[in-house]
Amino acid sequence: MGALAEKMGIVFTEFAIERSVATMPVEGNTQPVGLLHGGAYVVLGESLGSMAANLHAGPGRLAVGVDINATHTRSATSGVVTGVCTPIHLGRSMAVHEIVVSDDQGRRCSTIRITNMIRDLPA
Repeated sequence: MGALAEKMGIVFTEFAIERSVATMPVEGNTQPVGLLHGGAYVVLGESLGSMAANLHAGPGRLAVGVDINATHTRSATSGVVTGVCTPIHLGRSMAVHEIVVSDDQGRRCSTIRITNMIRDLPA
């Protein structure tokens, strides 16, 4: 999962090619005014999308992020947010995923799209 995801308290609760889910606490991941930091949403999204792309890539292959964007539409201030990652495109050389991050009340807070390039592992 990686050291950053662990430090941020990200926990995977579901992990499959067609759908991956993870949670992250708001506490400890806020900006100075108490809102969940926009970068924290992106870390959650990239963790989900990259892991899902690598699962799709399969043995002997590696997925690496080449593009990510996020639109934040609501601010979480407490509790836990949940990211749900679903594929938009699963190809041989590229995978694109959408991650919807919602608060404890099920309200969408951020929509993230990540594109991963898939390559063979170096010899």
